[in-house]
Amino acid sequence: MKQAIRIGTRESQLAVWQAMQVKELLASQNVPAELVYIKSEGDIDLKTPLYEMGVQGIFTRSLDIALLNNRIDIAVHSMKDVPTQLPKGIVPAAALKRASWKDLLVYKGSLDALAEGLGYVNGAWLAGENPHSPLAASQFIIATSSIRRKAQWLHRYPQHTLENLRGNVNTRLAKVADSHWNGAIFAAAGLERINLRPEQSLELDWMLPAPAQGAIMVVCREEDKAIADICQAFNDADTALCTQIERDFLRALLGGCSTPISALAEVKNGQIYFQGNILSVDGRQKVAIEKTIDRASAAGLGSTLANELLANGGQAIADGIQKTVAS
Repeated sequence: MKQAIRIGTRESQLAVWQAMQVKELLASQNVPAELVYIKSEGDIDLKTPLYEMGVQGIFTRSLDIALLNNRIDIAVHSMKDVPTQLPKGIVPAAALKRASWKDLLVYKGSLDALAEGLGYVNGAWLAGENPHSPLAASQFIIATSSIRRKAQWLHRYPQHTLENLRGNVNTRLAKVADSHWNGAIFAAAGLERINLRPEQSLELDWMLPAPAQGAIMVVCREEDKAIADICQAFNDADTALCTQIERDFLRALLGGCSTPISALAEVKNGQIYFQGNILSVDGRQKVAIEKTIDRASAAGLGSTLANELLANGGQAIADGIQKTVAS
């Protein structure tokens, strides 16, 4: 292919970093490429909470339109931002090898003071639900725009206050530094990819991620078979499989990323280890599922596990979420 492939990307530092990874992967196949910058609705409106903006596709819609209008040839997305059902005419071309799926707490002040109120002892989180119950007097203020992170945090720390935080990674870090907050929650992959992870940060290994968190998706037009074939050369099969399971789980439950649903599938010794949960928006209710399945039986796994979770108490929470969103 002599003509340069046009790679659509948002303008944030992280989005450009992701697009550059794809450009370099194409270059390794002697395929020329160029970046085309597209603004998304999520980049323009930095005040309205994501769950009030009809968040489904908010960071991908503009790129999808550019792709369908032939302004670009491929688009590069953080996969957790991609709706579980792609627009008609757009198909996945590749999943890049997944980075860290974990969330981070970027904190302010003394770690010793913060750790006592959070149940973080000797470099590790205390196990179990609400491990800090004797420390219920702690009144931390934590910032995040994610309804999933809010619900999981409030489930563990019901006495804490959660405030909204929007903007790209750089903007959010600056807001934390200038705020009255005790800390804010970020995706580890986003900070680490552009070397912005502060020293004052802790991995929240008790917090399950958004489906496909830490993964990058490349999409193209359905009819562009040649471009799809080129991108398949750098598709990571394990990442593609695990994120598909997670996204199917999400879709079978409620379908949107503006919901407190988490999922993580990992390949371990030839098997799929899966963890998933759904919480009420206020974090008070939670239903979780955990399974280990042979990789050969992975077809349809996400939907199967979602239905099992719904049958075991998750349906009542899902109904409550839908009522909350509708109101």
